[in-house]
Amino acid sequence: MKFRFARHTNNLEKLKSFYTTVLGLEVLGSFENHATYDGVFLGKQNLNWYLEFTQSDEIVEFNFNEDDILVFYPETLVEYDSLIENINKNRINFTTSKNPYWNQNGKMVLDPDGYRIIISNLKVK
Repeated sequence: MKFRFARHTNNLEKLKSFYTTVLGLEVLGSFENHATYDGVFLGKQNLNWYLEFTQSDEIVEFNFNEDDILVFYPETLVEYDSLIENINKNRINFTTSKNPYWNQNGKMVLDPDGYRIIISNLKVK
């Protein structure tokens, strides 16, 4: 089974930059003016998941809960340290999670739309 997480945004380029520059995801594909939608697919080659972000003329009113998060598990310490370094280099502030589990087992940042992202070293080999 493959997994695709799709979300609409007001600023496609800003999200694309965050997820590629800061989190190291790759652009797997994109489209323009598909029934008035532009979009980008982000992830890593040869994995069974990717993120899709779309933008149209419709203004998004974000409605999310503090427990709505995406969790990324780097597989190596080098990958984990690189992500944390990218976050710091881009002057992105870490924030506290509502769920104490993530404060002990990850580092939380907000993406440009305000959605919560956790980088966790729990799966580091």
